[in-house]
Amino acid sequence: MSEKGFVIWFTGLSGSGKSALGDALHKEISNSGKKCERLDGDVVRNIFPETGFAKDDRNTHIKKMGFIASLLEKNGIIVVASFISPYKESRGFVRELCSRFIEVYLSTPLETCEKRDVKGLYRRAREGEIESFTGISAPFETPMFPEIVIDTTDETVDQSLERIMQYLKERGFLIDESS
Repeated sequence: MSEKGFVIWFTGLSGSGKSALGDALHKEISNSGKKCERLDGDVVRNIFPETGFAKDDRNTHIKKMGFIASLLEKNGIIVVASFISPYKESRGFVRELCSRFIEVYLSTPLETCEKRDVKGLYRRAREGEIESFTGISAPFETPMFPEIVIDTTDETVDQSLERIMQYLKERGFLIDESS
């Protein structure tokens, strides 16, 4: 039986835990022998540093990443994507492109994200050094109907990972072939 791909899309504020949880999920799925690719906002922006942060730039960027994710999905690859993706418009566009799309909203409060900010981005945004910073000078539009909602304030990566894996198995996205 050929594998069916799917896209699991992490969205949330900077510092909410998207990359940590996405990395853990990618590792878990890859270690099970399934074809899995990882798309991460920080990594992609390092490769394409000219990507802007204004609303139109962000929407275009997310739509491009969603298109790539949909191509991988159509070829039987599981895609673990983590992008702030602050706007409903572009998240909806990605959802429509993908056949099997799971949105994971990391609802971690702004205060918690600011406490975790080792790069000082929130401080710099509050001081006006960074324009269009999501959660400070640019909005984050809360997802309306995400499949999974996780607040990582008091939940470890392992606990969150366990919840996501349970969701994926219960709904048939991941089939345990050892049983």
